[in-house]
Amino acid sequence: MAPQTRTVTATVSRSEPATTPARLRTGVCQQLRQMATAQAAVGAAVEIVWATTHLSLYPFGARAPRRGGPRNGYRIEHLSPVQRGRLVTDVTEAGTPILLLHGMADNHSIFALLRRGLLRRGFSRVFSMNYSVRTKDVRTAAVQLAEEIETIAAETGFERIHVVAHSLGGVVARYYVTRLGGDERVHTLVTLGSPHGGTLLAHLVPASLLRQLRPGSAFMQELNQPAPECRTRVIAFWSDTDEAVVPAVNASLHQEGVHSTNIRLRGVGHLSLPILPSVVHQIATRLTQLDSEGAPTASVTSIADRPA
Repeated sequence: MAPQTRTVTATVSRSEPATTPARLRTGVCQQLRQMATAQAAVGAAVEIVWATTHLSLYPFGARAPRRGGPRNGYRIEHLSPVQRGRLVTDVTEAGTPILLLHGMADNHSIFALLRRGLLRRGFSRVFSMNYSVRTKDVRTAAVQLAEEIETIAAETGFERIHVVAHSLGGVVARYYVTRLGGDERVHTLVTLGSPHGGTLLAHLVPASLLRQLRPGSAFMQELNQPAPECRTRVIAFWSDTDEAVVPAVNASLHQEGVHSTNIRLRGVGHLSLPILPSVVHQIATRLTQLDSEGAPTASVTSIADRPA
C-alpha cells in the first residue's frame, strides 16, 4: 500500500503539558493512536524488514563512501530510457551533485536504495559522507559537512549542490545552511524525518548530543532563530507514525526566512523514509525543479562551463 502524501504549509499550533514527563506521555500516546491503523501496520512491517536488512548492511557502510557516481558523457546508448531522458532534457539538473547525509549512530549504508534510485533516474553525481558516531555536538558535524561540500564543489566544478539528509543529518545540514553560511553552497536541502523542532524522546538519554535535540533546548532556540535571506530551499518529509520524532509534526519545518515545503507521509516508519519508491520519486522530481516556484532554471551552474 503506497503511502499518501500532501503538502503542509501552515504552522501547527498545539498546547503541551507543562512538565516533561507529561509531555512525553502525551506525545507517545498521540503517536500510538496514529499507529493504530491498517496503513500504519503495513508501514510497521516494512520498517521491521528494512531495519533487519539495514543491520546486515551497516558494517559495509563503515567503509569510506564512493566518490560520486558515473560522470556525464557523450555516449548515452548504454543508459536506460529514464536516464537518457533526464540527461537530454535536464542536463544541468541531472549533473548537479547530490550529497547524502545519514542520521545518528548510522552511516551511509542507510542510503543504499535511495542512491541507486537517484542514479537510475539519471542523476550522475551522487556522493555520501560519514560523520563520527561519537559526535557530541551538531555544530561539529556541521563543520565536517562544510568541509565535505567544499571538497565536492572543488572536485565537480559546481558552485552549489543538493543535500538529502535523514534524521539528525537534516538538523546538521540545516545548521550549516542557516548558521554557517552554507546557503551559498546548498541549493536544495531535502530532510527525511529530521527533528527540526526537537524530539521528546531525547529526554530519555542524558547524552550531550541528545540534549541538543530536546524541544526548547538552547541549541534548538539557536537553530530556529530567523534566517533572513537564506538562499537554500528546504523540502521536509515527515511521517505521522515516525517513532523517533515525538511529536511527529516536529519533523516539519517552519522557520522565518527559510523557503520550506513540508510533505506529510502517512504510516511510514523512521528508517523506511529513505527507501520508499514514492519518496525517491518525489525527491527526483523536485531536484529537477530548481527554482522556488518549481520551474527548471540554470541557477545551479558548473564553474567549468563558464568562459575563461
